[in-house]
Amino acid sequence: MSEVIYFVITIGILVFIHEFGHFASAKLCGMRAEIFALGFGKRLFGYNKITGFTFGDLAKDFDGQGNTDYRISLIPLGGYVKISGMVDESFDTAFIGKTPEPYEFRAKPTTQKVFVITAGVIMNILLALMIFWGGNYFQGKEYWKTTTIGFIAPKSGADQAGFKSNDKALTINGKKVTYWEDVNSEIYVNANGNKIPFTILRDGKEIKLDIDRSLIPSEKTGLEFLTPANLSPAIGDVLGKSPAHKAGIKTGDILLELKGSPLLDATQTTQIISSNKNTPLPLRVLRGKDTLNLTVVPGADGKIGISLKNLFTGQIEYHTYGFFASFYYGAIDIYKVTSMTLTMLRKVVTGNLEFSKAFGGPIKIAQYASKFADSGIASFLTFLALLSLSLATINILPFPALDGGHFVIIVLEGIFKKEIPIKIKIAIQNTGFVLLLILMLFIVYNDILNM
Repeated sequence: MSEVIYFVITIGILVFIHEFGHFASAKLCGMRAEIFALGFGKRLFGYNKITGFTFGDLAKDFDGQGNTDYRISLIPLGGYVKISGMVDESFDTAFIGKTPEPYEFRAKPTTQKVFVITAGVIMNILLALMIFWGGNYFQGKEYWKTTTIGFIAPKSGADQAGFKSNDKALTINGKKVTYWEDVNSEIYVNANGNKIPFTILRDGKEIKLDIDRSLIPSEKTGLEFLTPANLSPAIGDVLGKSPAHKAGIKTGDILLELKGSPLLDATQTTQIISSNKNTPLPLRVLRGKDTLNLTVVPGADGKIGISLKNLFTGQIEYHTYGFFASFYYGAIDIYKVTSMTLTMLRKVVTGNLEFSKAFGGPIKIAQYASKFADSGIASFLTFLALLSLSLATINILPFPALDGGHFVIIVLEGIFKKEIPIKIKIAIQNTGFVLLLILMLFIVYNDILNM
Protein backbone atom coordinates (compact mmCIF):
# COMPACT_ATOMS: atom_id res chain seq x y z
CA MET A 1 0.00 0.00 0.00
CA SER A 2 2.87 2.42 0.77
CA GLU A 3 4.29 1.80 -2.71
CA VAL A 4 0.92 2.64 -4.28
CA ILE A 5 0.64 5.83 -2.22
CA TYR A 6 4.15 7.03 -3.06
CA PHE A 7 3.62 6.16 -6.73
CA VAL A 8 0.50 8.33 -6.83
CA ILE A 9 2.32 11.17 -5.05
CA THR A 10 5.35 10.94 -7.35
CA ILE A 11 3.44 10.73 -10.62
CA GLY A 12 0.93 13.32 -9.43
CA ILE A 13 3.65 15.88 -8.71
CA LEU A 14 5.57 15.27 -11.93
CA VAL A 15 2.51 15.26 -14.20
CA PHE A 16 0.99 18.32 -12.50
CA ILE A 17 4.22 20.31 -12.86
CA HIS A 18 4.60 19.28 -16.52
CA GLU A 19 1.02 19.98 -17.52
CA PHE A 20 0.89 23.22 -15.53
CA GLY A 21 3.73 24.42 -17.76
CA HIS A 22 1.61 23.84 -20.86
CA PHE A 23 -1.49 25.31 -19.18
CA ALA A 24 0.12 28.49 -17.85
CA SER A 25 2.06 29.19 -21.06
CA ALA A 26 -1.10 28.71 -23.15
CA LYS A 27 -2.98 31.19 -20.95
CA LEU A 28 -0.11 33.69 -21.21
CA CYS A 29 -0.28 33.44 -24.99
CA GLY A 30 -4.03 34.00 -25.09
CA MET A 31 -4.99 30.42 -25.90
CA ARG A 32 -7.99 28.62 -24.45
CA ALA A 33 -7.28 25.57 -22.32
CA GLU A 34 -10.41 23.43 -22.43
CA ILE A 35 -9.24 20.57 -20.20
CA PHE A 36 -6.54 20.17 -17.54
CA ALA A 37 -6.37 16.41 -16.92
CA LEU A 38 -4.32 14.29 -14.57
CA GLY A 39 -4.54 10.82 -16.08
CA PHE A 40 -5.93 9.55 -19.39
CA GLY A 41 -9.20 8.05 -20.49
CA LYS A 42 -12.57 8.28 -18.75
CA ARG A 43 -13.20 11.33 -16.56
CA LEU A 44 -13.67 10.21 -12.94
CA PHE A 45 -14.44 13.60 -11.40
CA GLY A 46 -13.53 17.25 -11.78
CA TYR A 47 -14.49 20.91 -11.55
CA ASN A 48 -15.35 23.76 -13.89
CA LYS A 49 -17.19 27.07 -13.52
CA ILE A 50 -20.28 25.93 -15.39
CA THR A 51 -21.14 22.59 -13.73
CA GLY A 52 -19.15 22.92 -10.50
CA PHE A 53 -17.77 19.72 -8.94
CA THR A 54 -19.13 16.63 -10.73
CA PHE A 55 -18.45 12.92 -11.07
CA GLY A 56 -18.27 11.06 -14.37
CA ASP A 57 -18.02 12.31 -17.95
CA LEU A 58 -19.48 15.60 -19.06
CA ALA A 59 -22.15 15.87 -21.73
CA LYS A 60 -19.98 18.56 -23.33
CA ASP A 61 -16.31 19.04 -22.56
CA PHE A 62 -15.99 22.57 -23.90
CA ASP A 63 -18.47 25.33 -23.06
CA GLY A 64 -17.23 27.71 -25.78
CA GLN A 65 -16.29 30.43 -23.30
CA GLY A 66 -12.77 29.34 -22.43
CA ASN A 67 -13.61 27.85 -19.03
CA THR A 68 -11.32 24.96 -18.14
CA ASP A 69 -12.51 21.58 -16.86
CA TYR A 70 -10.03 20.42 -14.22
CA ARG A 71 -10.32 16.64 -14.03
CA ILE A 72 -8.91 13.41 -12.68
CA SER A 73 -9.08 10.60 -15.24
CA LEU A 74 -9.05 6.82 -15.00
CA ILE A 75 -5.52 5.85 -16.13
CA PRO A 76 -2.94 7.47 -13.78
CA LEU A 77 0.04 7.24 -16.14
CA GLY A 78 0.26 10.82 -17.34
CA GLY A 79 -1.96 13.74 -18.17
CA TYR A 80 -2.70 16.40 -20.74
CA VAL A 81 -3.93 19.93 -21.35
CA LYS A 82 -6.44 20.23 -24.21
CA ILE A 83 -5.67 23.51 -25.97
CA SER A 84 -8.21 24.78 -28.47
CA GLY A 85 -7.21 24.18 -32.09
CA MET A 86 -4.39 21.73 -31.32
CA VAL A 87 -4.09 18.08 -32.30
CA ASP A 88 -3.25 16.35 -29.02
CA GLU A 89 -4.03 13.45 -26.68
CA SER A 90 -7.75 14.29 -26.66
CA PHE A 91 -8.07 13.25 -30.35
CA ASP A 92 -10.62 16.07 -30.83
CA THR A 93 -11.21 16.79 -34.53
CA ALA A 94 -14.19 19.16 -34.24
CA PHE A 95 -12.19 22.12 -35.59
CA ILE A 96 -11.27 20.43 -38.90
CA GLY A 97 -12.42 22.52 -41.87
CA LYS A 98 -13.15 25.58 -39.73
CA THR A 99 -11.38 28.95 -39.86
CA PRO A 100 -8.88 29.26 -36.98
CA GLU A 101 -10.16 31.39 -34.11
CA PRO A 102 -7.84 33.98 -32.50
CA TYR A 103 -7.74 31.99 -29.25
CA GLU A 104 -6.71 28.71 -30.94
CA PHE A 105 -3.25 27.19 -30.88
CA ARG A 106 -3.11 26.96 -34.67
CA ALA A 107 -3.77 30.70 -35.01
CA LYS A 108 -0.75 31.73 -32.96
CA PRO A 109 2.78 32.57 -34.25
CA THR A 110 5.52 29.91 -34.25
CA THR A 111 7.35 31.45 -31.28
CA GLN A 112 4.28 31.14 -29.05
CA LYS A 113 3.60 27.58 -30.22
CA VAL A 114 7.19 26.58 -29.42
CA PHE A 115 6.92 28.25 -26.00
CA VAL A 116 3.72 26.38 -25.14
CA ILE A 117 4.88 22.96 -26.38
CA THR A 118 8.24 23.14 -24.55
CA ALA A 119 6.86 24.69 -21.35
CA GLY A 120 6.15 21.29 -19.79
CA VAL A 121 9.74 20.16 -20.25
CA ILE A 122 10.99 23.52 -18.97
CA MET A 123 8.89 23.12 -15.81
CA ASN A 124 10.29 19.62 -15.21
CA ILE A 125 13.82 21.01 -15.52
CA LEU A 126 12.99 23.90 -13.19
CA LEU A 127 11.57 21.45 -10.62
CA ALA A 128 14.83 19.49 -10.70
CA LEU A 129 16.85 22.71 -10.48
CA MET A 130 14.94 23.89 -7.41
CA ILE A 131 15.36 20.52 -5.69
CA PHE A 132 19.09 20.42 -6.46
CA TRP A 133 19.40 24.05 -5.36
CA GLY A 134 17.68 23.24 -2.07
CA GLY A 135 19.94 20.25 -1.49
CA ASN A 136 23.07 22.30 -2.22
CA TYR A 137 21.97 25.28 -0.13
CA PHE A 138 20.47 23.59 2.92
CA GLN A 139 22.48 20.34 3.05
CA GLY A 140 25.55 20.84 0.89
CA LYS A 141 27.27 18.07 -1.02
CA GLU A 142 28.88 14.93 0.34
CA TYR A 143 32.32 14.10 -1.08
CA TRP A 144 34.22 10.86 -0.51
CA LYS A 145 37.81 11.95 0.01
CA THR A 146 39.59 9.13 -1.74
CA THR A 147 40.72 8.17 -5.21
CA THR A 148 42.04 4.78 -4.10
CA ILE A 149 40.52 1.89 -6.02
CA GLY A 150 38.94 -0.96 -4.07
CA PHE A 151 37.95 -4.46 -5.16
CA ILE A 152 38.76 -5.44 -8.77
CA ALA A 153 36.71 -8.41 -9.94
CA PRO A 154 38.73 -10.98 -11.93
CA LYS A 155 38.12 -10.76 -15.70
CA SER A 156 36.09 -7.55 -15.24
CA GLY A 157 36.56 -4.54 -17.48
CA ALA A 158 38.70 -2.87 -14.82
CA ASP A 159 40.85 -6.00 -14.53
CA GLN A 160 41.33 -6.17 -18.31
CA ALA A 161 42.22 -2.48 -18.33
CA GLY A 162 45.13 -3.18 -15.97
CA PHE A 163 43.81 -1.81 -12.68
CA LYS A 164 44.65 -3.44 -9.36
CA SER A 165 43.17 -3.04 -5.89
CA ASN A 166 44.74 -0.13 -3.94
CA ASP A 167 45.77 1.74 -7.10
CA LYS A 168 45.39 5.48 -6.45
CA ALA A 169 44.06 7.61 -9.31
CA LEU A 170 46.04 10.85 -9.67
CA THR A 171 44.72 12.26 -12.95
CA ILE A 172 41.98 11.28 -15.41
CA ASN A 173 41.60 12.95 -18.81
CA GLY A 174 44.58 15.07 -17.78
CA LYS A 175 42.70 16.50 -14.77
CA LYS A 176 43.73 16.05 -11.13
CA VAL A 177 41.19 14.09 -9.09
CA THR A 178 40.73 14.62 -5.36
CA TYR A 179 37.40 12.95 -4.55
CA TRP A 180 35.71 9.79 -5.76
CA GLU A 181 33.03 11.98 -7.28
CA ASP A 182 35.78 13.43 -9.54
CA VAL A 183 36.68 9.92 -10.66
CA ASN A 184 33.10 9.13 -11.65
CA SER A 185 32.61 12.47 -13.39
CA GLU A 186 35.72 12.05 -15.52
CA ILE A 187 34.80 8.49 -16.51
CA TYR A 188 31.08 8.88 -17.15
CA VAL A 189 30.54 12.55 -18.00
CA ASN A 190 33.69 14.38 -19.13
CA ALA A 191 35.43 11.63 -21.11
CA ASN A 192 35.63 12.16 -24.89
CA GLY A 193 36.81 9.74 -27.54
CA ASN A 194 37.43 6.03 -27.30
CA LYS A 195 40.28 6.25 -24.75
CA ILE A 196 40.28 7.53 -21.17
CA PRO A 197 43.82 8.39 -20.00
CA PHE A 198 44.62 7.60 -16.34
CA THR A 199 47.67 8.35 -14.23
CA ILE A 200 47.75 6.07 -11.17
CA LEU A 201 50.05 5.54 -8.23
CA ARG A 202 50.98 1.89 -7.63
CA ASP A 203 53.57 0.84 -5.05
CA GLY A 204 55.06 4.35 -5.05
CA LYS A 205 55.39 4.54 -8.85
CA GLU A 206 53.31 6.56 -11.31
CA ILE A 207 51.80 4.46 -14.11
CA LYS A 208 49.87 5.66 -17.15
CA LEU A 209 46.91 3.67 -18.47
CA ASP A 210 44.79 4.40 -21.55
CA ILE A 211 41.42 2.78 -20.90
CA ASP A 212 39.33 1.62 -23.82
CA ARG A 213 35.74 2.81 -23.30
CA SER A 214 34.47 -0.57 -24.48
CA LEU A 215 35.78 -2.06 -21.22
CA ILE A 216 33.31 -0.03 -19.16
CA PRO A 217 30.43 -2.48 -18.49
CA SER A 218 27.68 -1.59 -20.95
CA GLU A 219 25.07 -3.68 -19.16
CA LYS A 220 25.31 -1.53 -16.05
CA THR A 221 23.72 1.83 -15.43
CA GLY A 222 25.44 2.38 -12.09
CA LEU A 223 29.00 3.46 -11.35
CA GLU A 224 30.58 0.02 -11.09
CA PHE A 225 33.50 0.10 -13.51
CA LEU A 226 35.65 1.14 -10.54
CA THR A 227 34.70 1.20 -6.88
CA PRO A 228 36.60 2.99 -4.11
CA ALA A 229 38.40 1.46 -1.19
CA ASN A 230 36.75 1.66 2.24
CA LEU A 231 33.44 0.17 1.13
CA SER A 232 31.37 -2.23 3.18
CA PRO A 233 28.47 -4.22 1.68
CA ALA A 234 25.25 -3.74 3.63
CA ILE A 235 21.83 -5.39 3.42
CA GLY A 236 19.22 -3.18 1.75
CA ASP A 237 16.36 -5.66 1.88
CA VAL A 238 15.68 -9.32 2.72
CA LEU A 239 13.01 -11.41 0.98
CA GLY A 240 10.70 -13.40 3.21
CA LYS A 241 11.28 -17.19 3.30
CA SER A 242 14.59 -16.72 1.46
CA PRO A 243 17.91 -18.36 2.45
CA ALA A 244 19.00 -15.04 3.94
CA HIS A 245 15.81 -14.80 6.01
CA LYS A 246 16.26 -18.36 7.27
CA ALA A 247 19.89 -17.56 8.20
CA GLY A 248 18.79 -14.63 10.36
CA ILE A 249 20.14 -11.87 8.14
CA LYS A 250 18.33 -8.56 8.64
CA THR A 251 18.00 -5.28 6.78
CA GLY A 252 20.81 -2.92 7.80
CA ASP A 253 23.33 -5.66 8.60
CA ILE A 254 26.86 -4.82 7.45
CA LEU A 255 28.66 -7.84 5.99
CA LEU A 256 32.22 -8.27 7.23
CA GLU A 257 33.38 -11.72 6.10
CA LEU A 258 31.99 -14.45 3.88
CA LYS A 259 33.57 -17.90 3.62
CA GLY A 260 36.58 -16.53 5.53
CA SER A 261 37.22 -13.69 3.04
CA PRO A 262 36.98 -10.03 4.15
CA LEU A 263 34.28 -8.35 2.09
CA LEU A 264 35.26 -5.22 0.15
CA ASP A 265 32.07 -4.37 -1.74
CA ALA A 266 28.73 -5.67 -3.03
CA THR A 267 30.18 -7.01 -6.28
CA GLN A 268 32.67 -9.25 -4.51
CA THR A 269 29.93 -10.43 -2.13
CA THR A 270 27.61 -11.33 -5.01
CA GLN A 271 30.36 -13.26 -6.79
CA ILE A 272 31.16 -15.37 -3.73
CA ILE A 273 27.48 -16.18 -3.16
CA SER A 274 26.71 -17.02 -6.80
CA SER A 275 29.72 -19.34 -7.08
CA ASN A 276 28.72 -21.41 -4.03
CA LYS A 277 25.27 -22.79 -4.87
CA ASN A 278 23.76 -25.10 -2.23
CA THR A 279 26.89 -24.67 -0.09
CA PRO A 280 26.79 -23.52 3.57
CA LEU A 281 28.77 -20.26 3.84
CA PRO A 282 30.05 -18.90 7.18
CA LEU A 283 29.13 -15.22 7.44
CA ARG A 284 30.15 -12.49 9.90
CA VAL A 285 27.91 -9.45 10.14
CA LEU A 286 27.91 -6.22 12.12
CA ARG A 287 24.49 -5.39 13.57
CA GLY A 288 24.60 -2.17 15.53
CA LYS A 289 27.56 -2.66 17.87
CA ASP A 290 27.37 -6.46 17.85
CA THR A 291 29.31 -8.83 15.60
CA LEU A 292 27.37 -12.02 14.76
CA ASN A 293 28.42 -15.30 13.18
CA LEU A 294 25.79 -16.76 10.84
CA THR A 295 25.60 -19.43 8.16
CA VAL A 296 23.74 -18.92 4.88
CA VAL A 297 23.08 -21.49 2.14
CA PRO A 298 22.64 -20.04 -1.38
CA GLY A 299 19.89 -21.67 -3.43
CA ALA A 300 20.30 -23.60 -6.66
CA ASP A 301 20.12 -20.26 -8.52
CA GLY A 302 23.12 -18.89 -6.61
CA LYS A 303 21.03 -16.33 -4.71
CA ILE A 304 20.12 -15.82 -1.06
CA GLY A 305 17.28 -13.28 -1.47
CA ILE A 306 18.89 -9.97 -0.54
CA SER A 307 19.53 -6.57 -2.08
CA LEU A 308 22.95 -5.09 -1.38
CA LYS A 309 24.23 -1.55 -1.15
CA ASN A 310 27.71 -0.21 -0.50
CA LEU A 311 28.46 1.91 2.56
CA PHE A 312 31.50 4.18 2.38
CA THR A 313 33.46 4.09 5.63
CA GLY A 314 36.30 6.42 4.67
CA GLN A 315 36.72 10.17 5.15
CA ILE A 316 33.75 12.27 4.03
CA GLU A 317 33.77 16.03 3.45
CA TYR A 318 30.67 18.20 3.27
CA HIS A 319 30.77 21.31 1.10
CA THR A 320 28.11 23.97 1.63
CA TYR A 321 27.27 26.67 -0.90
CA GLY A 322 25.75 30.13 -0.88
CA PHE A 323 22.38 31.12 -2.32
CA PHE A 324 23.53 31.82 -5.88
CA ALA A 325 26.35 29.26 -5.96
CA SER A 326 23.75 26.59 -5.16
CA PHE A 327 21.97 27.41 -8.43
CA TYR A 328 25.23 27.01 -10.34
CA TYR A 329 25.95 23.60 -8.82
CA GLY A 330 22.30 22.64 -9.33
CA ALA A 331 22.76 23.35 -13.04
CA ILE A 332 25.91 21.21 -13.02
CA ASP A 333 23.91 18.38 -11.43
CA ILE A 334 21.28 18.70 -14.17
CA TYR A 335 23.97 18.56 -16.86
CA LYS A 336 25.51 15.41 -15.36
CA VAL A 337 22.19 13.59 -14.95
CA THR A 338 20.99 14.55 -18.43
CA SER A 339 24.28 13.45 -20.00
CA MET A 340 24.04 10.07 -18.31
CA THR A 341 20.39 9.70 -19.39
CA LEU A 342 21.26 10.44 -23.02
CA THR A 343 24.21 8.04 -22.85
CA MET A 344 21.89 5.34 -21.53
CA LEU A 345 19.37 5.97 -24.33
CA ARG A 346 22.15 5.78 -26.91
CA LYS A 347 23.30 2.45 -25.51
CA VAL A 348 19.76 1.08 -25.68
CA VAL A 349 19.39 2.17 -29.32
CA THR A 350 22.77 0.67 -30.28
CA GLY A 351 22.01 -2.58 -28.45
CA ASN A 352 24.73 -2.15 -25.81
CA LEU A 353 22.28 -1.97 -22.92
CA GLU A 354 19.31 -4.20 -22.17
CA PHE A 355 16.01 -2.34 -22.46
CA SER A 356 14.73 -3.80 -19.18
CA LYS A 357 17.73 -2.41 -17.29
CA ALA A 358 17.34 1.08 -18.72
CA PHE A 359 13.60 1.65 -18.36
CA GLY A 360 11.22 1.17 -15.50
CA GLY A 361 7.44 1.40 -15.48
CA PRO A 362 4.84 2.02 -12.77
CA ILE A 363 5.88 -0.96 -10.65
CA LYS A 364 9.55 -0.03 -10.56
CA ILE A 365 8.77 3.66 -9.96
CA ALA A 366 6.49 2.69 -7.06
CA GLN A 367 9.18 0.47 -5.53
CA TYR A 368 11.90 3.12 -5.79
CA ALA A 369 9.59 5.92 -4.63
CA SER A 370 8.76 3.94 -1.49
CA LYS A 371 12.41 3.10 -0.77
CA PHE A 372 13.60 6.68 -1.21
CA ALA A 373 10.71 8.00 0.87
CA ASP A 374 11.62 5.59 3.67
CA SER A 375 15.16 7.05 3.59
CA GLY A 376 13.86 10.55 4.28
CA ILE A 377 12.40 13.58 2.54
CA ALA A 378 15.78 14.63 1.10
CA SER A 379 16.25 11.25 -0.60
CA PHE A 380 12.70 11.28 -1.94
CA LEU A 381 13.12 14.79 -3.37
CA THR A 382 16.36 13.76 -5.05
CA PHE A 383 14.57 10.78 -6.61
CA LEU A 384 11.82 13.16 -7.74
CA ALA A 385 14.40 15.45 -9.37
CA LEU A 386 16.06 12.55 -11.20
CA LEU A 387 12.69 11.27 -12.43
CA SER A 388 11.65 14.79 -13.49
CA LEU A 389 14.81 15.13 -15.59
CA SER A 390 14.25 11.72 -17.15
CA LEU A 391 10.68 12.74 -18.01
CA ALA A 392 11.92 15.99 -19.55
CA THR A 393 14.63 14.25 -21.59
CA ILE A 394 12.33 11.56 -22.96
CA ASN A 395 9.46 13.98 -23.60
CA ILE A 396 11.53 16.26 -25.80
CA LEU A 397 12.64 13.41 -28.07
CA PRO A 398 11.32 13.87 -31.64
CA PHE A 399 8.77 11.07 -31.36
CA PRO A 400 5.10 11.33 -32.41
CA ALA A 401 2.71 12.13 -29.53
CA LEU A 402 5.56 13.42 -27.34
CA ASP A 403 6.31 17.12 -26.94
CA GLY A 404 9.37 16.65 -29.13
CA GLY A 405 7.20 15.31 -31.95
CA HIS A 406 4.91 18.36 -31.73
CA PHE A 407 8.00 20.58 -31.64
CA VAL A 408 9.31 19.16 -34.91
CA ILE A 409 5.95 19.73 -36.64
CA ILE A 410 5.75 23.31 -35.33
CA VAL A 411 9.27 24.12 -36.52
CA LEU A 412 8.63 22.61 -39.97
CA GLU A 413 5.43 24.64 -40.30
CA GLY A 414 7.32 27.76 -39.25
CA ILE A 415 10.07 27.17 -41.80
CA PHE A 416 7.76 26.45 -44.74
CA LYS A 417 5.10 28.97 -43.66
CA LYS A 418 2.39 26.40 -44.24
CA GLU A 419 0.35 24.24 -41.89
CA ILE A 420 0.63 20.48 -42.27
CA PRO A 421 -2.84 19.08 -43.09
CA ILE A 422 -4.83 18.30 -39.94
CA LYS A 423 -5.58 14.74 -41.08
CA ILE A 424 -1.83 14.02 -41.39
CA LYS A 425 -1.22 15.45 -37.90
CA ILE A 426 -3.97 13.26 -36.48
CA ALA A 427 -2.55 10.18 -38.21
CA ILE A 428 0.91 10.97 -36.77
CA GLN A 429 -0.58 11.56 -33.31
CA ASN A 430 -2.62 8.35 -33.36
CA THR A 431 0.34 6.29 -34.55
CA GLY A 432 2.59 7.73 -31.87
CA PHE A 433 0.01 7.18 -29.16
CA VAL A 434 -0.45 3.52 -30.13
CA LEU A 435 3.33 2.98 -30.19
CA LEU A 436 3.68 4.62 -26.78
CA LEU A 437 0.89 2.42 -25.41
CA ILE A 438 2.63 -0.71 -26.74
CA LEU A 439 5.91 0.52 -25.25
CA MET A 440 4.25 1.13 -21.88
CA LEU A 441 2.72 -2.34 -21.86
CA PHE A 442 6.14 -3.82 -22.65
CA ILE A 443 7.74 -1.83 -19.83
CA VAL A 444 5.06 -2.98 -17.37
CA TYR A 445 5.62 -6.57 -18.56
CA ASN A 446 9.35 -6.20 -17.85
CA ASP A 447 8.57 -4.73 -14.43
CA ILE A 448 6.51 -7.81 -13.59
CA LEU A 449 9.22 -10.19 -14.82
CA ASN A 450 11.83 -8.44 -12.64
CA MET A 451 9.74 -8.21 -9.48
